[in-house]
Amino acid sequence: MASLEVRRSPPMSRRQLEVRSPRRDKYSVLLPTYNERENLPLIVWLLVKSFSESGINYEIIIIDDGSPDGTRDVAEQLEKIYGSDRILLKPREKKLGLGTAYIHGMKHATGNYIIIMDADLSHHPKFIPEFIRKQKEGNFDIVSGTRYKGNGGVYGWDLKRKIISDGVLLCCLGWSLLGSSDPPILASWDYSRGANFLTQILLRPGASDLTGSFRLYRKEVLEKLIEKCVSKGYVFQMEMIVRARQLNYTIGEVPISFVDRVYGESKLGGNEIVSFLKGLLTLFATT
Repeated sequence: MASLEVRRSPPMSRRQLEVRSPRRDKYSVLLPTYNERENLPLIVWLLVKSFSESGINYEIIIIDDGSPDGTRDVAEQLEKIYGSDRILLKPREKKLGLGTAYIHGMKHATGNYIIIMDADLSHHPKFIPEFIRKQKEGNFDIVSGTRYKGNGGVYGWDLKRKIISDGVLLCCLGWSLLGSSDPPILASWDYSRGANFLTQILLRPGASDLTGSFRLYRKEVLEKLIEKCVSKGYVFQMEMIVRARQLNYTIGEVPISFVDRVYGESKLGGNEIVSFLKGLLTLFATT
């Protein structure tokens, strides 16, 4: 009787298994910081809690720009507490701009999705699972948190912050050019929606919140957008959405609550306001 020969396939390599098995998504959070010593432990704890409870694979990359208040020391302690596989400190020597901070962080990101957000507790991590669900439902390239849609909103802003988000200065500038020394628009302006109404008219971006900085991107999409963007400072976030529209990337939106910082001081000053106005006009003229 002839023996039955069983031919066994050689064991698959790890790489072959990865190719054959669906890849588990990983989310890399980029946290640019400058003087966020008090806020950083809280935002990291909230992020870890949200990801752990949702069973989401993640890493948090802290990009500190030479903070003089000891933010880097706090980040080093957090790295020890949570582990270097979850918290990665990638500091720089000085402030070099938001766009370059994202580029620096992405060099070290191992996730296939990137989440950008503020480290000052303005953005609550509880919305991140909603961002992820939204992205999966619509297969979006970008999911943006919006303060101006559904039950989204802004809480605790002072006038200076509202000016940047709502574009009041641009309207006042127009009145000044027309010779008015006392623009009446300040008395009745709807601070929560002004700028986005203005930018919708000028730029028609296809998104309700251009100046927000709480977003989820496919990693390759964010890399491409940063390559295309030329703006600095607060206009950078606006240009990202405008360029996304030009490149036909899809954008989903999730209503969020934006709360003003609890600790520390806003980085927003007169120079940023002027830059915002110049950047808005530049985008209008070139897109």
